[in-house]
Amino acid sequence: MCRNIRPLFNFEPPATDDEIHAAALQYVRKVSGTRKPSSHNIDPFERAIAEIAEATRKLVDSLETTAPPKNREIEAAKARERSAQRYG
Repeated sequence: MCRNIRPLFNFEPPATDDEIHAAALQYVRKVSGTRKPSSHNIDPFERAIAEIAEATRKLVDSLETTAPPKNREIEAAKARERSAQRYG
């Protein structure tokens, strides 16, 4: 999985449309193997991003959990700590 795609479910506040779009963009870039499509492939590239973002929004909005929502700042601090331990 692409390292830039972050979990989007069970956060307070909930994932924004911008975060979902960014995850969809990273996914399409990863599976297509290109950061920027050729002019011939722009429409399919953009359409895939929109469709994946829509599906992701539906998924995130429909999931249920009994766990309390995670705090973005706390989770980011944990990620920074893991990175510091991993990379020094």
